[in-house]
Amino acid sequence: MNVLIIGLGSIAKKHIKSLKELVPEVSFFALRSHKNAQKIEGIENIFSYDEINDNDFDFIIISNPTNKHKETISKLIDFKIPLFIEKPLFDSLDNDELVKKLDESDIQNYIACNLRFLDSINFVKNFIKGKRVNEVNIYCGSFLPDWRPGVDFRTVYSANKNMGGGVHIDLIHEIDYTYWIFGEPIKVHSIQKNHSHLAISATDYANFVFIYEKFCVNIILNYYRRDAKRTFEVVMEEGTITADLIKNEVEYNGEIIFSSKQKIIDTYKVQLDYYINHILKSKEKQLNSVTEAYQILKLCMEN
Repeated sequence: MNVLIIGLGSIAKKHIKSLKELVPEVSFFALRSHKNAQKIEGIENIFSYDEINDNDFDFIIISNPTNKHKETISKLIDFKIPLFIEKPLFDSLDNDELVKKLDESDIQNYIACNLRFLDSINFVKNFIKGKRVNEVNIYCGSFLPDWRPGVDFRTVYSANKNMGGGVHIDLIHEIDYTYWIFGEPIKVHSIQKNHSHLAISATDYANFVFIYEKFCVNIILNYYRRDAKRTFEVVMEEGTITADLIKNEVEYNGEIIFSSKQKIIDTYKVQLDYYINHILKSKEKQLNSVTEAYQILKLCMEN
């Protein structure tokens, strides 16, 4: 298997590690921006889109900064190679024509939202089927300076609005699994601010209210909470079920009813296994295709 990577940051390294475990014989290539780019062991550098035709790539991982996704996808469409695109899809909503073109191209594509493969979320998703939901509360808060040890957080895309950063799309996972489990809301209200002590240009606080016919979903996201918290709570007629995504365990009315040893980092491998076996090989109906991911992005950015 030959895989081309565009954007060799921290996320790409997670995908590389997972792929090596799934397909030990995989060969990696990276499209680099300049000839003196760092050489990484086990990865062959190429320096031009013209070189893509010289290699038989099984798929391409797009993991460069979000603000470069539009340009990258536009250049890749004509190669007709399956795309594995790291979330968020874009940093703006002026991409209708590109989304339509990619959708009509029949190129297999997938937008990576690995929390769909977290055990505790899937347990709650199955548990609440057929039950009367009254309210949903989702919270994700952590400390951005701790995300990448040894790196000045102010220099990474997450902190910079002009690079496509911002908690409202950087932590799109929470919006994504809300859409995945409950469907498209009737209406969305949101508040987005960057008034914290982090003093960054990108949004560091977002509060979304998704309004459905019989209940509402409240989603709070932030970059500045030192004691990280990531929870998914569903208040039902019969009781309340809460998933702690960091611990990967589920409580129902205060008692633990499910626990998994799986870590969030493990979902990258599960996700790639799904992508290879269900999208590339079996060519099943695409999960989280560019069309679906663009609709989810609109929920984050239109309000």
